[in-house]
Amino acid sequence: MDKLNLETLKSHLWESANILRGSIDASDYKNYIFGLLFLKRLSDVFDEEAEKLLKEGKSKKIALEDPDEHEFFVSPRAHWSHLTGLTHNLGDAINKANDLLEEHNRVLEGVLSATDFNDKDRLPDSTLTRLIVHFSKIQLRNGDLAEPDMLGRAYEYLIAQFADDAGKKGGEFYTPKEVVTLLVEILDPQAGMYVCDPACGSGGMLVQTVYHLKSLRQNTRNIVLHGQERNIGTWAICKMNMLLHGIAGARIEKGDTIREPKLSQKGKLIEYDVVIANPPFSLKNWGVESAESDSFGRFKYGIPPKSYGDFAFVQHMIATLKPSGRAGIILPHGVLFRGGAEGRIRRGILEEDMVEAVIGLPSNLFYGASIPASLLILNKKKPVQRKGKVFFLYGARDFLQLKNQNRLRPEDLEKIVKAYRSYATTEKYCRAVALDEIRRNDYNLNIPRYIDITEDEEPIDVQQTIDELAKLKKGRAQAEAKVEGYLKELGYKV
Repeated sequence: MDKLNLETLKSHLWESANILRGSIDASDYKNYIFGLLFLKRLSDVFDEEAEKLLKEGKSKKIALEDPDEHEFFVSPRAHWSHLTGLTHNLGDAINKANDLLEEHNRVLEGVLSATDFNDKDRLPDSTLTRLIVHFSKIQLRNGDLAEPDMLGRAYEYLIAQFADDAGKKGGEFYTPKEVVTLLVEILDPQAGMYVCDPACGSGGMLVQTVYHLKSLRQNTRNIVLHGQERNIGTWAICKMNMLLHGIAGARIEKGDTIREPKLSQKGKLIEYDVVIANPPFSLKNWGVESAESDSFGRFKYGIPPKSYGDFAFVQHMIATLKPSGRAGIILPHGVLFRGGAEGRIRRGILEEDMVEAVIGLPSNLFYGASIPASLLILNKKKPVQRKGKVFFLYGARDFLQLKNQNRLRPEDLEKIVKAYRSYATTEKYCRAVALDEIRRNDYNLNIPRYIDITEDEEPIDVQQTIDELAKLKKGRAQAEAKVEGYLKELGYKV
């Protein structure tokens, strides 16, 4: 029997979205499809493990009823086969199956029950029956998959597709993979490090960190991955994403990072080697009231404006860095030049010489935000040759223009990473700027102040222009002579 390949799985999963079209909002597809995918996967792997135990001589009772023998224990009423035998009240049955799975598997607590399947107006039995029949057509055991990480890759594909389908809401849980890859390559996390994403969405930054370690042939289990996400549905998707990628050890907290940071120990914030995030752009109502009495002392550079939460996240990330830690943050360009409280915060961070690089990206890369974004790279312990300087890079010209969205190509990513690492000057693209020059610009970090971004005009070839004009003049004279000849033939006086 042929094993399930990635393209077939992608197609099958996307078809499940077509079953839901018209019933619910596109932004909600992911919650139901991911929930059923995960439920089917757990049941299939449980059966695979049970069969292996029986072949090893274990009793049927141990193979089917001993939780210690399974990565995830699936009781009979939580099993996929139980759902396939039902025709009524399927939503309630799925909810109960999810509750049982969480009860028997502590790591799943709150993950599956975050989605309510028991809403007959949106999900009638007929729709759920079609979905269950659809998912029953594929086997998701480890032995059925053509490659070990296939489910994780298919999951990434669907997250991207749903972000596109969901439009503006997609940006709340998904950062384009190319931008994630770029930021991870710049920060270059290594085995043995502590890495955190305090606004982790569906977990793409943390997953890419693991892929980065794989590319370096380092032990992917020798890294500590933490994240926090305030949207419960997105938090659940992130947890499932981690598990489907085999990253069971990641600590993903749910809650508001600014108002209630959960990644702490003994009353102090956990510190990290690398902090990486795409916080919500210019978030309003971000928690200014709690910042004024913050028990963690995160806002040493000042309280951000009530309607712009960008520097709240930046300061949180700085507060969670080890003395040698680095951070990479995706931010709107306004953060680089807005004045008032933000200007004072920017000045404080610059004067402590933590800003290592400012990288401008093309516009229309992000779902729901056509404005160009920037990468702010912070380093608490800059190399000697980078002290007292900020590296500016204008990467907004290099991209692939698609119908609805722009995309960074592999060559664009390579160009940015190579320039950042070399720290050399390239005219109209990048250069290191001394802090004194930034002071003279009143701590404004707007890239065009330091990089000439004007387009070069095509040089004019004077002789070629003269020759072309002469040809035009000669051609006009010939045309006039022909017209004159025609008129004379017709008897007109010219």
